[in-house]
Amino acid sequence: MATRKSVEGIDSLLAMIDECKLSQDVYVLFCGGVDAATGHSWCPDCVKAEPVIEEGLKKTPENSIFIFCSVGGRDYWKDLNNDFRKNPQFKLTAVPTLLKLGTSKRLVEEECASEELVNMLFEDD
Repeated sequence: MATRKSVEGIDSLLAMIDECKLSQDVYVLFCGGVDAATGHSWCPDCVKAEPVIEEGLKKTPENSIFIFCSVGGRDYWKDLNNDFRKNPQFKLTAVPTLLKLGTSKRLVEEECASEELVNMLFEDD
């Protein structure tokens, strides 16, 4: 199973990616920030996808890394000029987005709640 890391914000994510060894598989889940009052993301699709991704993580390769990245509050995410949307490495258009760095493997929005798609993304190549 993958080693888990959590970050908030683009700078923290980029620093975490730099720390990861290039030989390891790195998966990143981009989700809306957690509302302190409810303990859940402001993004209903993120809340729906969370248990499916949690289960899928059990199938990740031993030496892989899973990074949970909060994109912040709803207002920040909705700004089309936010750092996550502008970063050419990630090309984010929606949350949740689950991707495997360095590949074209990517799931967006309701795809992240599909057990079959999540398992396919996490399968060792």
